[in-house]
Amino acid sequence: MPPHPERPPATTDEELLGTKRRSIVATRTESERVEVIEHELRTGFGALRELGPAVSFFGSARTPPEADAYAKARETARRLGEAGFAIITGGGPGIMEAANRGARDADATSVGLNIELPFEQAANAYQDIELRFSYFFTRKLMFVRYATAFVVMPGGFGTLDELFEALVLEQVDKIRDFPIILFGTAFWAGLQAWIVERLLDEGLIGPADPGLLVATDDPAEVVRLVEAARTRQEDP
Repeated sequence: MPPHPERPPATTDEELLGTKRRSIVATRTESERVEVIEHELRTGFGALRELGPAVSFFGSARTPPEADAYAKARETARRLGEAGFAIITGGGPGIMEAANRGARDADATSVGLNIELPFEQAANAYQDIELRFSYFFTRKLMFVRYATAFVVMPGGFGTLDELFEALVLEQVDKIRDFPIILFGTAFWAGLQAWIVERLLDEGLIGPADPGLLVATDDPAEVVRLVEAARTRQEDP
């Protein structure tokens, strides 16, 4: 089989992760890569240093504005904004736009952590603080470091990635009293059942681990859960 022709990386992430394969042309030295990573961390830390309590929203970029999930994300973000929380999203369309828009409805700080993708993701118009990341892992750090809780709306692979990363951090006590709230009980019911029937019943997770996820259809319940967690987080 002939070797694949060499090509330049489509994204900065691919340049870092793919250049050990000969088909991807390296365009940076290791020192240059470290400089980019350091710059993204410094920029994020500087921009979000004074943010205050915040909630990170996840969900599909493909959700249209007329969808019920879009309306629910917007309402939930608005209610959280009215309760004193900033809203953090991935900065794109769909659920991310809805949550940033809900923050704007409440005059709460609206943060977008945009990511470089091979298919360009347009930033939504509802961001007060707009950051752009080349690397997924530097972006993910910001989602967790500056959040009090996660609200996870229906979404695809990216949403599941962010959900399970948060679950692992909570499971191993890297973060504590950090609600991971699944919005849309019907959408998430199959996943929750699989976690119990396969992971728990086969001894692959602990008895308490399924309880790290809470599912609801009620924006007011989301606010209650997040406010209760903030109180616990602030207790000495």
